[in-house]
Amino acid sequence: MAKKHKKSDGKVGKKYKKEKERKVELGKESKNTCKYCGSTNVYEDINRGEIICAKCGAVLDEYMIDTTQEWRAFDSEQMSRRSRTGAPLTAKRHDKGLTTEIGRGTTELFKVPIKKRGQYFRLRKWQKRLITSKDRNLSFALGELERLVSFLGLPKTLHEEVSELYEKALEKGLIRGRSIESIIASLVYALSREYKSPRTLAEISQATGISKRELGRTYRYISRKLKLRIVPSSAESYIPRFASLLQLKESTEVKAAEILKKALKKEVVSGKGPCGCAAAAIYIASVLNGERRTQREIADIVGVTEVTIRNRYKEIAQALGIEEEVERKAKELEEQVEKEK
Repeated sequence: MAKKHKKSDGKVGKKYKKEKERKVELGKESKNTCKYCGSTNVYEDINRGEIICAKCGAVLDEYMIDTTQEWRAFDSEQMSRRSRTGAPLTAKRHDKGLTTEIGRGTTELFKVPIKKRGQYFRLRKWQKRLITSKDRNLSFALGELERLVSFLGLPKTLHEEVSELYEKALEKGLIRGRSIESIIASLVYALSREYKSPRTLAEISQATGISKRELGRTYRYISRKLKLRIVPSSAESYIPRFASLLQLKESTEVKAAEILKKALKKEVVSGKGPCGCAAAAIYIASVLNGERRTQREIADIVGVTEVTIRNRYKEIAQALGIEEEVERKAKELEEQVEKEK
């Protein structure tokens, strides 16, 4: 009898469960359809906390729970100060910015009672021990990346993308046998060209302390393995940065870009180094605009030799037919400088 009773209880339980599910489903349907006119055109009024039929105007549900924030903000500063949701996920951190670190600041120790400081040190030690090797690698690499991006003055979007690419390279095992710094530097070199704010190998080599030869080798390897198709950087993309470093006027920068465009149409700069062509265009524009910079000054900033600038300058000036005008203006500026002395 006990067994039969158990079976009957099971059947009744199943029936009750099915009926309950059917009622829930009917309840869900009733919220989306009007029980008076049968219309499905139903909308939710957030201010009043009601569900209303758009056809007949019947209130289908009221006293709804308000899930929005209880505070108001009138500017971005109030919004960031009053928000309690925390920072968004970011690829710049090895933990995506989710986890916390015990005793991150130097002053945290003084907030702990003297009797608990031994336990505090042990907790810090074990937290570092329990991190996986991947997280340790990422933590070091992303710290180096942040330093490099800050030193070179690169955009935040590039910082995020390099972080994601490095993590992908780590998962594929491309880091093994190579230094972390060289992988980070080669990814920065590749993506800076894609973002049209290129940095030369000499600049990145100076910032990281890695030789240009090793950087070039790592760059070719990592771009092949990650299938990065980077278009060669144009001479025009170097002009804004070089002009800024030389403290030239905006009109001179625009003039240099125009000279390069004309030289491209004449096919003078094709096959030549972009830095040398940009330097020559800047030299010509600075002379024509009356704020001349010497070839030596430009060569020091750009990182090419004076001979390269002179050769590119002669080729561009002859092709555009402005060689005599540039030389005449250069002489006038030299005479003016001598008079001022």
